[in-house]
Amino acid sequence: MKICVAQTRPVMGDIEANIDRHQQLIEGAIALGADLIVFPELSITGYEPTLAKDWAVDLGDRRFDRFQTLSDTHQITIGIGAPTQNPPGICISLLLFQPHQARQHYSKMHLHPDEEPFFVPGPPSAGLIGPGAKVALAICYELFVPEHAAHAAHNGAAVYLTSVAKSVDGVEKARKRLREIARDYAMTVLMANCLGLADGMDCPGQTSVWSPQGTLLSQLDDVEEGFIVVDTETQAVLQRTLIL
Repeated sequence: MKICVAQTRPVMGDIEANIDRHQQLIEGAIALGADLIVFPELSITGYEPTLAKDWAVDLGDRRFDRFQTLSDTHQITIGIGAPTQNPPGICISLLLFQPHQARQHYSKMHLHPDEEPFFVPGPPSAGLIGPGAKVALAICYELFVPEHAAHAAHNGAAVYLTSVAKSVDGVEKARKRLREIARDYAMTVLMANCLGLADGMDCPGQTSVWSPQGTLLSQLDDVEEGFIVVDTETQAVLQRTLIL
């Protein structure tokens, strides 16, 4: 299985512009044979909790139809970050487009305390996707919740994939924790982080992949948008920078 994590610099609140950029990255991943691509936390709007209510989308939003078309045509699963409208409130979600299937979403179950005034937790979910349902999803703060990774491993996940919006300090803490998860549970681990400002903090990218032994296989820089593709069978890695 070839899995891709993308690194983006969202245009805050400009969903159409972000859709176009997402499509470019997806097409690049398709060219390298990716089976699955996941974007950073709230990638389609940018991470701005105070504005999330105004930017929230529905699962059936027609603006995202092109992602389903790409998924169906190229047999690729796509996960984009977006705030979603739910009866209890706004969730931090990954909208999931899978070949010839109805749209689904994975919503963040464990919120950071700073997020609680603006979001509600998502419903309990195994969060397993991809061929053979072997890829466990996590959104940002969840990677620090010990039972989250333990639950993924118990459910048979071979890959732990995190979608984040992390600051410079946050990335360092996340990198340490994700190395531990890879080593402790013998899983390939991936992190998709964004670039630019998010809720007043500077996000440095450094989207990364670790082997099941906890070895860093690849990492993007703190400047350019791009993506990493890892083959989970061979641990071979390809990475690309996307230049306008």
